[in-house]
Amino acid sequence: MEEAAGESDAARVMGIETEYGITNPDRSGANPILMSSRLVQACRAWAGQSTTRWDYGGEDPLQDQRGMRRSRASATSDMLTDATEYDEAEQAVTLRRRRGSWEDPAHLNAVLANGARFYVDHAHPEYSGPEVTNARDAVLWDRAGDAIALAATVEYEREEDERVALYKNNVDGKGASYGTHENFLIRRDTDFDDVIKYLTPHLVTRQIFTGAGRVGIGQRGEGAGFQMSQRADYMEAEVGLETTLRRPIINTRDEPHAERSRWRRLHVIIGDANCMDIPILLKTGTTALVLAAIEARDTRLGACELREPVSDVQTVSRDLTLRAPFVLASGDKATALQIQRALLEICRTYVASATDAYVITRWESVLDLLDRDIFSAAREVEWVAKLQLLGRMRSKYAPVDERGEVQDLPWDDARLAAADVQWSQLGTGLAARLERAGSFERVVTDEDVAAAMRTAPRDTRARLRGDMVAARPDLLDAAGWSSVVLDRETTHGDLEVVHLDDPLATTHPLLDSLIGG
Repeated sequence: MEEAAGESDAARVMGIETEYGITNPDRSGANPILMSSRLVQACRAWAGQSTTRWDYGGEDPLQDQRGMRRSRASATSDMLTDATEYDEAEQAVTLRRRRGSWEDPAHLNAVLANGARFYVDHAHPEYSGPEVTNARDAVLWDRAGDAIALAATVEYEREEDERVALYKNNVDGKGASYGTHENFLIRRDTDFDDVIKYLTPHLVTRQIFTGAGRVGIGQRGEGAGFQMSQRADYMEAEVGLETTLRRPIINTRDEPHAERSRWRRLHVIIGDANCMDIPILLKTGTTALVLAAIEARDTRLGACELREPVSDVQTVSRDLTLRAPFVLASGDKATALQIQRALLEICRTYVASATDAYVITRWESVLDLLDRDIFSAAREVEWVAKLQLLGRMRSKYAPVDERGEVQDLPWDDARLAAADVQWSQLGTGLAARLERAGSFERVVTDEDVAAAMRTAPRDTRARLRGDMVAARPDLLDAAGWSSVVLDRETTHGDLEVVHLDDPLATTHPLLDSLIGG
Protein backbone atom coordinates (compact mmCIF):
# COMPACT_ATOMS: atom_id res chain seq x y z
CA MET A 1 0.00 0.00 0.00
CA GLU A 2 2.91 2.34 0.67
CA GLU A 3 3.30 3.17 -3.00
CA ALA A 4 -0.42 3.92 -3.42
CA ALA A 5 -0.37 7.23 -1.56
CA GLY A 6 1.71 10.17 -2.66
CA GLU A 7 1.98 13.89 -3.06
CA SER A 8 -0.69 13.92 -5.76
CA ASP A 9 -3.39 12.85 -3.31
CA ALA A 10 -6.42 15.14 -3.21
CA ALA A 11 -6.70 16.96 0.08
CA ARG A 12 -9.59 16.03 2.36
CA VAL A 13 -8.36 17.25 5.73
CA MET A 14 -9.25 14.71 8.40
CA GLY A 15 -8.12 13.30 11.72
CA ILE A 16 -8.99 10.80 14.44
CA GLU A 17 -9.35 11.26 18.21
CA THR A 18 -9.14 8.22 20.50
CA GLU A 19 -10.13 8.06 24.16
CA TYR A 20 -8.46 5.06 25.79
CA GLY A 21 -9.89 3.00 28.61
CA ILE A 22 -7.45 3.04 31.53
CA THR A 23 -7.06 0.72 34.54
CA ASN A 24 -4.57 -0.35 37.16
CA PRO A 25 -4.51 -4.16 36.81
CA ASP A 26 -3.48 -4.51 40.46
CA ARG A 27 -5.92 -2.03 42.01
CA SER A 28 -9.51 -1.98 40.79
CA GLY A 29 -10.42 1.19 42.69
CA ALA A 30 -7.73 3.38 41.14
CA ASN A 31 -8.98 6.84 40.16
CA PRO A 32 -9.06 7.07 36.33
CA ILE A 33 -8.80 10.88 36.28
CA LEU A 34 -5.66 10.82 38.38
CA MET A 35 -4.21 7.94 36.38
CA SER A 36 -4.93 9.78 33.13
CA SER A 37 -3.25 12.94 34.37
CA ARG A 38 -0.18 11.00 35.45
CA LEU A 39 -0.08 9.23 32.09
CA VAL A 40 -0.09 12.57 30.27
CA GLN A 41 2.78 13.71 32.48
CA ALA A 42 4.57 10.48 31.55
CA CYS A 43 3.95 11.21 27.88
CA ARG A 44 5.49 14.65 28.33
CA ALA A 45 8.53 13.04 29.91
CA TRP A 46 8.78 10.55 27.04
CA ALA A 47 8.57 13.45 24.58
CA GLY A 48 11.29 15.36 26.43
CA GLN A 49 9.30 18.56 26.92
CA SER A 50 7.97 20.35 29.97
CA THR A 51 6.51 23.74 29.10
CA THR A 52 4.23 23.78 26.04
CA ARG A 53 0.60 24.34 26.95
CA TRP A 54 -2.58 23.87 24.93
CA ASP A 55 -4.08 27.04 23.45
CA TYR A 56 -7.86 27.05 23.98
CA GLY A 57 -8.21 30.49 22.39
CA GLY A 58 -9.91 29.36 19.20
CA GLU A 59 -12.26 26.78 20.69
CA ASP A 60 -16.02 27.34 20.59
CA PRO A 61 -17.80 24.04 21.34
CA LEU A 62 -21.32 25.42 21.84
CA GLN A 63 -21.91 26.77 18.33
CA ASP A 64 -24.32 24.57 16.36
CA GLN A 65 -24.08 23.83 12.62
CA ARG A 66 -27.82 24.59 12.38
CA GLY A 67 -27.24 28.27 13.18
CA MET A 68 -28.07 28.23 16.88
CA ARG A 69 -25.88 28.46 19.97
CA ARG A 70 -26.19 26.49 23.21
CA SER A 71 -25.96 28.59 26.33
CA ARG A 72 -23.12 27.67 28.66
CA ALA A 73 -25.54 27.32 31.57
CA SER A 74 -27.48 24.58 29.76
CA ALA A 75 -24.44 22.74 28.42
CA THR A 76 -23.34 19.40 29.86
CA SER A 77 -19.71 19.06 30.96
CA ASP A 78 -18.79 16.85 28.03
CA MET A 79 -19.61 19.68 25.63
CA LEU A 80 -17.23 22.19 27.24
CA THR A 81 -14.07 21.12 25.46
CA ASP A 82 -12.60 24.59 25.96
CA ALA A 83 -12.60 24.24 29.75
CA THR A 84 -13.39 20.69 30.83
CA GLU A 85 -9.83 19.50 30.72
CA TYR A 86 -8.82 22.10 33.29
CA ASP A 87 -11.80 21.25 35.49
CA GLU A 88 -10.96 17.57 35.42
CA ALA A 89 -7.28 18.27 35.97
CA GLU A 90 -8.06 20.31 39.06
CA GLN A 91 -10.06 17.39 40.46
CA ALA A 92 -7.08 15.13 39.87
CA VAL A 93 -4.57 17.53 41.33
CA THR A 94 -6.38 17.71 44.66
CA LEU A 95 -5.83 13.99 45.09
CA ARG A 96 -2.08 13.92 45.18
CA ARG A 97 1.06 15.96 45.67
CA ARG A 98 4.14 15.03 43.69
CA ARG A 99 7.62 15.74 45.00
CA GLY A 100 6.43 18.53 47.25
CA SER A 101 4.58 20.64 44.66
CA TRP A 102 1.14 20.57 43.10
CA GLU A 103 0.87 19.38 39.53
CA ASP A 104 0.11 22.25 37.17
CA PRO A 105 -3.36 21.73 35.62
CA ALA A 106 -2.22 23.58 32.51
CA HIS A 107 0.38 20.87 31.97
CA LEU A 108 -2.12 18.05 31.55
CA ASN A 109 -1.66 18.38 27.81
CA ALA A 110 1.20 17.11 25.73
CA VAL A 111 1.65 18.86 22.38
CA LEU A 112 3.80 16.45 20.40
CA ALA A 113 6.42 16.70 17.68
CA ASN A 114 4.21 14.65 15.35
CA GLY A 115 1.59 17.41 15.49
CA ALA A 116 -0.76 15.52 17.81
CA ARG A 117 -2.19 16.27 21.23
CA PHE A 118 -2.22 13.81 24.17
CA TYR A 119 -4.33 15.00 27.09
CA VAL A 120 -6.87 14.29 29.82
CA ASP A 121 -10.44 14.18 28.50
CA HIS A 122 -12.80 13.67 31.44
CA ALA A 123 -11.74 10.29 32.91
CA HIS A 124 -9.68 9.13 29.93
CA PRO A 125 -6.36 9.82 28.29
CA GLU A 126 -6.99 10.93 24.71
CA TYR A 127 -4.78 11.05 21.66
CA SER A 128 -5.94 13.53 19.03
CA GLY A 129 -4.02 12.83 15.86
CA PRO A 130 -2.63 15.54 13.59
CA GLU A 131 -4.44 16.76 10.49
CA VAL A 132 -3.86 14.49 7.48
CA THR A 133 -5.10 14.60 3.90
CA ASN A 134 -5.85 10.97 3.05
CA ALA A 135 -7.04 7.74 4.59
CA ARG A 136 -3.68 5.97 4.52
CA ASP A 137 -2.14 8.75 6.59
CA ALA A 138 -5.13 8.61 8.94
CA VAL A 139 -4.21 4.99 9.63
CA LEU A 140 -0.55 5.85 10.07
CA TRP A 141 -0.93 8.64 12.61
CA ASP A 142 -3.71 6.80 14.45
CA ARG A 143 -1.44 3.80 14.91
CA ALA A 144 1.35 6.19 15.93
CA GLY A 145 -0.99 7.37 18.69
CA ASP A 146 -1.29 3.81 20.01
CA ALA A 147 2.50 3.51 20.01
CA ILE A 148 2.89 6.84 21.83
CA ALA A 149 0.32 5.81 24.42
CA LEU A 150 2.26 2.58 24.98
CA ALA A 151 5.53 4.49 25.31
CA ALA A 152 3.84 6.68 27.92
CA THR A 153 2.79 3.60 29.91
CA VAL A 154 6.43 2.47 30.06
CA GLU A 155 7.45 5.86 31.43
CA TYR A 156 4.45 5.86 33.80
CA GLU A 157 5.36 2.47 35.29
CA ARG A 158 8.99 3.52 35.72
CA GLU A 159 8.00 6.78 37.45
CA GLU A 160 5.08 5.51 39.52
CA ASP A 161 6.25 1.96 40.28
CA GLU A 162 2.81 0.60 39.47
CA ARG A 163 1.18 -0.93 36.43
CA VAL A 164 -1.23 0.73 34.03
CA ALA A 165 -3.20 -0.82 31.17
CA LEU A 166 -4.80 0.96 28.20
CA TYR A 167 -7.65 -0.33 26.06
CA LYS A 168 -8.56 0.84 22.57
CA ASN A 169 -12.26 0.15 22.91
CA ASN A 170 -15.50 2.06 23.50
CA VAL A 171 -17.31 0.39 26.41
CA ASP A 172 -16.45 -0.40 30.01
CA GLY A 173 -19.05 -3.15 30.49
CA LYS A 174 -20.89 -1.07 33.09
CA GLY A 175 -23.00 1.12 30.83
CA ALA A 176 -20.45 3.81 29.96
CA SER A 177 -19.15 4.46 26.47
CA TYR A 178 -16.21 6.62 25.44
CA GLY A 179 -15.51 7.83 21.98
CA THR A 180 -13.35 7.45 18.95
CA HIS A 181 -14.18 10.51 16.88
CA GLU A 182 -13.39 11.26 13.26
CA ASN A 183 -13.12 14.79 11.92
CA PHE A 184 -13.51 15.88 8.30
CA LEU A 185 -13.32 19.38 6.88
CA ILE A 186 -16.07 20.09 4.36
CA ARG A 187 -16.84 23.23 2.40
CA ARG A 188 -18.89 25.83 4.27
CA ASP A 189 -21.17 26.27 1.24
CA THR A 190 -22.30 22.64 1.53
CA ASP A 191 -25.92 22.56 2.72
CA PHE A 192 -25.82 20.98 6.18
CA ASP A 193 -29.28 19.50 5.66
CA ASP A 194 -27.78 17.57 2.75
CA VAL A 195 -25.00 16.32 5.01
CA ILE A 196 -27.58 15.02 7.48
CA LYS A 197 -29.76 13.43 4.82
CA TYR A 198 -27.07 11.79 2.68
CA LEU A 199 -24.28 10.93 5.10
CA THR A 200 -26.56 9.24 7.65
CA PRO A 201 -27.17 6.07 5.54
CA HIS A 202 -23.43 5.60 5.21
CA LEU A 203 -22.71 6.04 8.92
CA VAL A 204 -25.53 3.65 9.82
CA THR A 205 -24.48 0.87 7.43
CA ARG A 206 -20.67 1.15 7.34
CA GLN A 207 -20.61 -0.80 10.62
CA ILE A 208 -20.51 -3.96 8.53
CA PHE A 209 -16.82 -3.28 7.84
CA THR A 210 -15.83 -0.76 10.56
CA GLY A 211 -17.33 -2.40 13.65
CA ALA A 212 -14.88 -3.64 16.29
CA GLY A 213 -17.29 -6.26 17.67
CA ARG A 214 -18.87 -6.45 21.08
CA VAL A 215 -20.04 -9.16 23.49
CA GLY A 216 -23.38 -8.09 24.94
CA ILE A 217 -26.57 -6.44 23.74
CA GLY A 218 -27.76 -3.15 25.22
CA GLN A 219 -25.87 -0.29 26.84
CA ARG A 220 -25.04 -2.33 29.93
CA GLY A 221 -24.64 -5.57 28.02
CA GLU A 222 -27.77 -6.85 29.72
CA GLY A 223 -28.68 -9.06 26.79
CA ALA A 224 -26.63 -12.09 25.80
CA GLY A 225 -25.18 -12.06 22.30
CA PHE A 226 -22.59 -10.61 19.97
CA GLN A 227 -22.90 -7.56 17.72
CA MET A 228 -20.76 -5.75 15.18
CA SER A 229 -20.36 -2.36 16.83
CA GLN A 230 -19.34 -1.15 20.26
CA ARG A 231 -21.04 2.23 19.77
CA ALA A 232 -24.35 1.19 18.19
CA ASP A 233 -26.35 0.76 21.40
CA TYR A 234 -25.39 4.26 22.54
CA MET A 235 -26.72 6.16 19.51
CA GLU A 236 -30.07 7.66 20.48
CA ALA A 237 -30.78 10.56 18.11
CA GLU A 238 -30.36 11.41 14.46
CA VAL A 239 -28.97 14.92 14.94
CA GLY A 240 -27.66 16.84 17.95
CA LEU A 241 -24.87 18.76 19.67
CA GLU A 242 -24.31 16.30 22.52
CA THR A 243 -21.54 13.69 22.63
CA THR A 244 -22.29 11.71 25.83
CA LEU A 245 -26.06 12.15 26.34
CA ARG A 246 -28.56 11.36 23.59
CA ARG A 247 -25.64 10.71 21.27
CA PRO A 248 -26.56 11.55 17.67
CA ILE A 249 -25.65 9.91 14.39
CA ILE A 250 -24.76 13.38 13.06
CA ASN A 251 -23.09 15.68 15.58
CA THR A 252 -23.73 19.38 14.92
CA ARG A 253 -20.81 21.06 16.67
CA ASP A 254 -19.68 23.97 14.51
CA GLU A 255 -16.06 24.42 15.52
CA PRO A 256 -14.00 24.27 12.33
CA HIS A 257 -10.54 25.06 13.79
CA ALA A 258 -10.03 26.78 10.44
CA GLU A 259 -11.30 29.79 8.52
CA ARG A 260 -15.03 29.74 9.31
CA SER A 261 -16.09 31.38 6.04
CA ARG A 262 -14.57 28.48 4.08
CA TRP A 263 -14.86 25.39 6.25
CA ARG A 264 -17.07 23.27 8.44
CA ARG A 265 -15.62 20.50 10.57
CA LEU A 266 -17.80 17.42 10.63
CA HIS A 267 -17.34 15.74 14.02
CA VAL A 268 -18.28 12.05 13.66
CA ILE A 269 -18.92 10.26 16.97
CA ILE A 270 -20.62 7.04 15.83
CA GLY A 271 -17.45 5.12 14.96
CA ASP A 272 -15.71 2.33 16.87
CA ALA A 273 -12.10 2.28 18.02
CA ASN A 274 -10.27 -0.10 15.72
CA CYS A 275 -7.19 -2.20 16.41
CA MET A 276 -6.85 -3.25 12.74
CA ASP A 277 -5.59 -1.16 9.83
CA ILE A 278 -8.20 -1.91 7.17
CA PRO A 279 -11.21 -0.77 9.23
CA ILE A 280 -9.44 2.54 9.97
CA LEU A 281 -8.63 2.98 6.29
CA LEU A 282 -12.23 2.27 5.25
CA LYS A 283 -13.79 4.26 8.10
CA THR A 284 -12.02 7.41 6.98
CA GLY A 285 -11.61 6.76 3.28
CA THR A 286 -15.18 5.77 2.44
CA THR A 287 -16.61 8.62 4.51
CA ALA A 288 -14.37 11.13 2.74
CA LEU A 289 -15.60 9.86 -0.63
CA VAL A 290 -19.26 10.07 0.39
CA LEU A 291 -18.61 13.65 1.55
CA ALA A 292 -17.15 14.44 -1.88
CA ALA A 293 -20.38 13.19 -3.45
CA ILE A 294 -22.42 15.33 -1.04
CA GLU A 295 -20.35 18.42 -1.83
CA ALA A 296 -20.96 17.74 -5.51
CA ARG A 297 -24.72 17.55 -4.84
CA ASP A 298 -24.92 14.10 -6.40
CA THR A 299 -28.65 13.33 -6.61
CA ARG A 300 -28.04 9.58 -6.70
CA LEU A 301 -27.44 9.68 -2.93
CA GLY A 302 -31.15 10.22 -2.34
CA ALA A 303 -31.89 6.59 -3.21
CA CYS A 304 -30.05 5.45 -0.06
CA GLU A 305 -31.92 7.62 2.46
CA LEU A 306 -33.27 5.62 5.42
CA ARG A 307 -36.71 6.04 6.94
CA GLU A 308 -35.78 5.10 10.55
CA PRO A 309 -32.01 5.59 10.85
CA VAL A 310 -31.75 5.65 14.66
CA SER A 311 -33.33 2.24 15.20
CA ASP A 312 -31.51 0.96 12.11
CA VAL A 313 -28.15 1.60 13.81
CA GLN A 314 -28.87 -1.13 16.35
CA THR A 315 -30.45 -3.45 13.79
CA VAL A 316 -27.43 -3.32 11.50
CA SER A 317 -25.09 -4.01 14.41
CA ARG A 318 -27.02 -7.07 15.56
CA ASP A 319 -27.62 -8.62 12.13
CA LEU A 320 -24.62 -10.87 11.70
CA THR A 321 -26.23 -12.45 8.63
CA LEU A 322 -26.12 -9.10 6.76
CA ARG A 323 -29.51 -9.98 5.30
CA ALA A 324 -31.91 -7.78 7.30
CA PRO A 325 -33.90 -5.42 5.02
CA PHE A 326 -34.14 -1.74 5.91
CA VAL A 327 -36.93 0.56 4.83
CA LEU A 328 -35.73 3.45 2.70
CA ALA A 329 -37.34 6.87 2.59
CA SER A 330 -38.79 5.88 -0.80
CA GLY A 331 -40.57 2.91 0.75
CA ASP A 332 -38.28 0.39 -0.95
CA LYS A 333 -36.14 -1.99 1.08
CA ALA A 334 -32.42 -2.73 1.00
CA THR A 335 -29.86 -4.53 3.13
CA ALA A 336 -26.84 -2.81 4.61
CA LEU A 337 -24.69 -4.57 2.02
CA GLN A 338 -26.87 -3.28 -0.80
CA ILE A 339 -26.76 0.28 0.53
CA GLN A 340 -22.98 0.11 0.78
CA ARG A 341 -22.71 -1.24 -2.76
CA ALA A 342 -24.87 1.64 -4.02
CA LEU A 343 -22.65 4.16 -2.23
CA LEU A 344 -19.55 2.46 -3.61
CA GLU A 345 -20.80 2.85 -7.18
CA ILE A 346 -21.61 6.53 -6.60
CA CYS A 347 -18.20 7.19 -5.06
CA ARG A 348 -16.29 5.77 -8.02
CA THR A 349 -17.06 9.12 -9.66
CA TYR A 350 -15.11 11.00 -6.99
CA VAL A 351 -11.80 9.14 -6.99
CA ALA A 352 -9.19 11.90 -7.12
CA SER A 353 -6.02 10.22 -5.87
CA ALA A 354 -4.11 6.98 -5.59
CA THR A 355 -5.32 6.54 -2.04
CA ASP A 356 -8.93 7.07 -3.11
CA ALA A 357 -8.49 4.36 -5.72
CA TYR A 358 -7.01 2.02 -3.11
CA VAL A 359 -9.94 2.72 -0.78
CA ILE A 360 -12.41 1.88 -3.57
CA THR A 361 -10.58 -1.39 -4.26
CA ARG A 362 -10.58 -2.39 -0.60
CA TRP A 363 -14.18 -1.27 -0.11
CA GLU A 364 -15.37 -3.46 -2.97
CA SER A 365 -13.29 -6.48 -1.97
CA VAL A 366 -14.49 -6.36 1.64
CA LEU A 367 -18.12 -6.16 0.56
CA ASP A 368 -17.57 -9.14 -1.75
CA LEU A 369 -15.99 -11.15 1.04
CA LEU A 370 -18.76 -10.35 3.51
CA ASP A 371 -21.41 -11.23 0.94
CA ARG A 372 -19.78 -14.57 0.17
CA ASP A 373 -18.96 -15.71 3.73
CA ILE A 374 -18.34 -13.33 6.62
CA PHE A 375 -15.44 -15.39 7.95
CA SER A 376 -13.56 -14.95 4.68
CA ALA A 377 -13.19 -11.29 5.75
CA ALA A 378 -11.51 -12.09 9.08
CA ARG A 379 -8.15 -10.62 7.99
CA GLU A 380 -9.78 -7.28 7.14
CA VAL A 381 -12.90 -6.78 9.29
CA GLU A 382 -12.41 -6.52 13.04
CA TRP A 383 -15.80 -7.73 14.27
CA VAL A 384 -15.41 -10.83 12.11
CA ALA A 385 -11.91 -11.52 13.43
CA LYS A 386 -13.16 -11.16 17.00
CA LEU A 387 -16.21 -13.34 16.34
CA GLN A 388 -14.00 -16.02 14.84
CA LEU A 389 -11.70 -16.05 17.87
CA LEU A 390 -14.59 -16.08 20.34
CA GLY A 391 -16.21 -18.87 18.35
CA ARG A 392 -13.13 -21.00 18.95
CA MET A 393 -13.37 -20.19 22.66
CA ARG A 394 -17.05 -21.17 22.72
CA SER A 395 -16.14 -24.54 21.25
CA LYS A 396 -13.11 -25.08 23.48
CA TYR A 397 -15.01 -24.42 26.69
CA ALA A 398 -18.30 -25.90 25.50
CA PRO A 399 -20.34 -27.37 28.35
CA VAL A 400 -22.01 -30.77 28.21
CA ASP A 401 -25.70 -30.94 29.11
CA GLU A 402 -27.46 -33.59 31.16
CA ARG A 403 -27.95 -35.72 28.04
CA GLY A 404 -24.24 -35.68 27.31
CA GLU A 405 -24.57 -33.34 24.34
CA VAL A 406 -22.01 -30.58 23.81
CA GLN A 407 -23.44 -27.06 23.80
CA ASP A 408 -21.76 -23.85 22.71
CA LEU A 409 -20.57 -21.69 25.58
CA PRO A 410 -23.37 -19.13 26.15
CA TRP A 411 -22.64 -15.53 25.18
CA ASP A 412 -23.18 -14.34 28.75
CA ASP A 413 -20.27 -16.43 30.04
CA ALA A 414 -17.79 -14.24 31.92
CA ARG A 415 -14.84 -15.65 29.97
CA LEU A 416 -16.22 -14.25 26.72
CA ALA A 417 -16.80 -10.84 28.28
CA ALA A 418 -13.22 -10.86 29.57
CA ALA A 419 -11.85 -11.82 26.16
CA ASP A 420 -13.86 -9.00 24.58
CA VAL A 421 -12.01 -6.52 26.79
CA GLN A 422 -8.65 -8.27 26.42
CA TRP A 423 -8.97 -7.99 22.66
CA SER A 424 -8.26 -4.27 22.72
CA GLN A 425 -5.49 -3.97 25.32
CA LEU A 426 -2.62 -2.03 23.81
CA GLY A 427 0.55 -4.02 23.36
CA THR A 428 -0.49 -7.33 24.90
CA GLY A 429 -4.13 -7.78 23.90
CA LEU A 430 -5.56 -10.51 21.70
CA ALA A 431 -5.72 -8.25 18.66
CA ALA A 432 -2.08 -7.23 19.11
CA ARG A 433 -1.02 -10.87 19.33
CA LEU A 434 -2.96 -11.82 16.21
CA GLU A 435 -1.42 -8.90 14.33
CA ARG A 436 2.09 -9.97 15.32
CA ALA A 437 1.22 -13.46 14.13
CA GLY A 438 0.38 -12.08 10.68
CA SER A 439 -3.37 -12.69 10.95
CA PHE A 440 -4.42 -9.20 9.81
CA GLU A 441 -3.91 -7.20 6.63
CA ARG A 442 -1.68 -4.19 7.19
CA VAL A 443 -1.73 -0.78 5.52
CA VAL A 444 1.33 0.68 7.24
CA THR A 445 4.51 -0.91 8.54
CA ASP A 446 5.96 -0.82 12.03
CA GLU A 447 8.78 1.31 10.63
CA ASP A 448 6.24 3.80 9.26
CA VAL A 449 4.58 4.00 12.66
CA ALA A 450 7.86 4.51 14.51
CA ALA A 451 8.69 7.45 12.25
CA ALA A 452 5.19 8.94 12.64
CA MET A 453 5.57 8.96 16.42
CA ARG A 454 8.15 11.74 16.08
CA THR A 455 7.33 13.37 12.74
CA ALA A 456 4.26 15.36 11.69
CA PRO A 457 2.52 15.05 8.31
CA ARG A 458 4.28 17.28 5.79
CA ASP A 459 1.20 18.31 3.81
CA THR A 460 -0.85 20.09 6.51
CA ARG A 461 -0.26 22.80 9.11
CA ALA A 462 0.56 19.98 11.56
CA ARG A 463 4.05 20.21 10.05
CA LEU A 464 4.46 23.74 11.49
CA ARG A 465 3.05 22.80 14.89
CA GLY A 466 5.13 19.64 15.17
CA ASP A 467 8.35 21.18 13.91
CA MET A 468 8.02 24.07 16.36
CA VAL A 469 7.59 21.57 19.21
CA ALA A 470 10.63 19.64 18.04
CA ALA A 471 12.92 22.51 17.11
CA ARG A 472 11.93 25.48 19.27
CA PRO A 473 10.40 24.42 22.59
CA ASP A 474 12.31 27.35 24.09
CA LEU A 475 10.04 29.77 22.20
CA LEU A 476 6.77 27.84 22.11
CA ASP A 477 4.49 28.86 24.97
CA ALA A 478 1.35 27.10 23.71
CA ALA A 479 -0.20 25.55 20.62
CA GLY A 480 -3.68 24.73 19.39
CA TRP A 481 -5.14 23.37 16.18
CA SER A 482 -5.19 26.76 14.47
CA SER A 483 -2.57 28.70 16.42
CA VAL A 484 0.83 28.69 18.02
CA VAL A 485 1.73 31.08 20.83
CA LEU A 486 5.31 32.37 21.00
CA ASP A 487 7.19 33.79 23.94
CA ARG A 488 10.15 35.49 22.30
CA GLU A 489 10.85 37.99 25.10
CA THR A 490 10.39 40.88 22.70
CA THR A 491 10.65 44.48 23.84
CA HIS A 492 6.89 44.78 24.34
CA GLY A 493 6.95 41.65 26.49
CA ASP A 494 3.70 40.18 25.11
CA LEU A 495 3.05 36.70 23.85
CA GLU A 496 2.63 36.46 20.08
CA VAL A 497 -0.27 34.48 18.66
CA VAL A 498 0.41 33.14 15.17
CA HIS A 499 -2.85 32.11 13.49
CA LEU A 500 -2.87 29.06 11.22
CA ASP A 501 -6.39 29.21 9.83
CA ASP A 502 -5.55 27.37 6.61
CA PRO A 503 -5.11 23.68 7.46
CA LEU A 504 -3.31 23.09 4.15
CA ALA A 505 -0.72 25.83 4.69
CA THR A 506 2.56 24.03 5.32
CA THR A 507 4.81 27.08 5.46
CA HIS A 508 4.86 30.33 7.42
CA PRO A 509 7.59 32.98 7.08
CA LEU A 510 8.05 33.62 10.80
CA LEU A 511 7.70 30.04 11.98
CA ASP A 512 9.95 28.66 9.26
CA SER A 513 12.62 31.21 10.15
CA LEU A 514 12.43 30.15 13.79
CA ILE A 515 12.42 26.43 12.99
CA GLY A 516 15.47 26.80 10.81
CA GLY A 517 17.19 29.28 13.10
